[in-house]
This record gives sequence, structure tokens and C-alpha cells, in this order.
Amino acid sequence: MPAPAIGGIVLDGGVPRIVAAGGEAEIEALASADGADLVELRADLFDHPTPETIVAALERLRPAGRPVILTVRAEREGGNAMDDARRLALYVAGLPHAHAVDVEIASADLVAELAPRARTLGRTLVLSAHVLDRTPPEAELLALVDRAAALGAAITKLATHTRDLADVRTLLAVTLAARARHLVTVGMGPAGPLSRVVLAAAGSLFTYAAVGRPTAPGQLPVAELAGLFRRLYPPPA
Repeated sequence: MPAPAIGGIVLDGGVPRIVAAGGEAEIEALASADGADLVELRADLFDHPTPETIVAALERLRPAGRPVILTVRAEREGGNAMDDARRLALYVAGLPHAHAVDVEIASADLVAELAPRARTLGRTLVLSAHVLDRTPPEAELLALVDRAAALGAAITKLATHTRDLADVRTLLAVTLAARARHLVTVGMGPAGPLSRVVLAAAGSLFTYAAVGRPTAPGQLPVAELAGLFRRLYPPPA
């Protein structure tokens, strides 16, 4: 399978990429996120998100030149409370102004609506799963990769709560087993910071960093993570 791309960033599993993540309070920081390759706009983290405010935020971010992922995270997977009809309206309004959208694998109705729209507009579809209280067994996580592929994902993202090295080892095994299938793996929680570096070495396409308040436990500040990546993953000569 050819490597996926988000905007002009080809994600081939070579040099890992950094996504700076934030919501309404971080718009200006996202626009000037030195060290990040992409940015994620978390529309669910706006106080009162409307299609108009999300489009305006996306338009503020685009001139910075970093591809933008639009996410309206479901409450059950770590987002703020919002019904699916409202989430869909935000996605539909924002999709033409973003380079990719991230939708939960479990949000089947939204995926059915958004996948054909993303294809028509040439946008990248990221399908994700967030397990907030544990790291499931390897077989369960690989089944999610299969499910995402069946739904039309260009990229699959799996984020789990990593308490210790055993949980990171599970994510590492999943990453190595499915790295050819365009996978992002992320650890949240106590072992999250370690996972952000280790999983990138195993082929996870990108990881997330904070420009203000972290959007998930275990995120490192973007400047700190970028410094680590420069040392550990120097660009090819």
C-alpha cells in the first residue's frame, strides 16, 4: 500500500512526525507551533463550538503551512459532551478547510457519513480508538486495525492507558505487527511519555505533543518532544 499523506506530509514510517494538539485556548500557539509537523484542532474543546467558529479557527491555522487534522472527539473516548448530530455538523463544516479528520471507529454512523465526503474532497480519514482505563490485549487491538481498514481508514490510530512497561510492550508488539498498515499508536497515562518515543521507533507514523494544556495524559510539550526527535531520529543525509 502506498504511504498515506496528510496535506503535503507523506507518512512513510521513516522520520516520525509530531502533531501539536489543542483546542480553542491554543489557537495562536498551534499557529506558531515550532517543531511540529502537523496540528490537530480539537473542536470538542471549544466552549461553544459552532460550524462558523470551527471554520474560522481552521482558516486561522492554514496560513502557518502545517497540515491540520480536525477532531471532534466523542465523550466516551475522552472528548467533551456533545451529541453526534452536532459533531457531524462540525465535521461537515470543517472538512473542506482541514487536511484530515479523525473519527472514532466506534462512531459508525459518523464514519458512514464522513468517509465518502473525505474521499470526494481528497481528505485523509483517520479512524481511531481510545481506551481510557487500560491497554487491551494485542489481539483485541489488532482486531480494531482490521475494523478500521474495513471502514475505509487511510490511517488507524490506537490510544490506550499505559500504566507500566508491560502496557507499552503490548502497544509495541501491535505497532510492529501492523506497521505496514499505516498505524499510529499512543500511550496515555503514567507510561505515556516513554511510549511517545518508543512507539515512534517501531513505526508509529506520528505522535501528539502539547502547546498548552495537554489534550491527553502523557503528552510532552512540543518543544521538548521535537528536541528528543531531533536527537534520536536525525533526518537522512
